[in-house]
Amino acid sequence: MTLKYLLDENVDPAYVRQLRRQKPDLAVRMIGEPATPPKGTLDPEIISWCEATKFILVTNNRKSMPVHLADHLAQGQHIPGIFILNPNLSIGENLDELLVVAEGSFDDEYQDRIEYLPLTE
Repeated sequence: MTLKYLLDENVDPAYVRQLRRQKPDLAVRMIGEPATPPKGTLDPEIISWCEATKFILVTNNRKSMPVHLADHLAQGQHIPGIFILNPNLSIGENLDELLVVAEGSFDDEYQDRIEYLPLTE
């Protein structure tokens, strides 16, 4: 299975451009694009959207996202996963991680979890 990624609005748009360029068949969306939550949407609503559409959230939000995920799970809900970009890696290194993970993952592998890049170390 190839994963689907929703990038948080605070993620550099270069990620979307490069993921689409390097892997055109990968479903990559960014908040604020058509058929995604609008910019300014609260994190709990984004998590619910990801659950409904089976997109993994890619974010820089290391602070509040674990709290929002715990609240979401406590309500008996689920999410395909959340990937948190590593600020110590370059955009290219984070992109490589996202591409490798998308290619080598199986259904529900990251369900209800937050994963911090890199995953391949």
